[in-house]
Amino acid sequence: MADLKDFAEQLVNLTVKEVNELAGILKDEYGIEPAAAAVAVAVGGGAEAGEAAEEKTEFDVILKAAGASKLAVVKLVKELTGLGLKDAKDIVDSAPKAVKEAVSKDEAEGIKKSLEEAGAEVELK
Repeated sequence: MADLKDFAEQLVNLTVKEVNELAGILKDEYGIEPAAAAVAVAVGGGAEAGEAAEEKTEFDVILKAAGASKLAVVKLVKELTGLGLKDAKDIVDSAPKAVKEAVSKDEAEGIKKSLEEAGAEVELK
């Protein structure tokens, strides 16, 4: 069991260059695709990935469901997106669907609040 813990520790502490070399060896000599190596990179770079998630500046506003007052949601989507009535209705009908993409956190939260007040279910990604 101790050998496996040592092996796991060695994997977690690999540099990106070493992971790339390992991926090449696994593919060339053992026929294992490098996707498995990506898991090792993700494990080793966990702290960096967590920091990147905290720094997210652009959000997508996803309409999950129109709710009880579909007409009000369609009108609001039309107003928020600047689309025509038919296009706004298509977005609402095809929920879950992005209403706005790559917007600031404040704008995304404002859109979410407006849509929820109209009765829609909304998610930020």
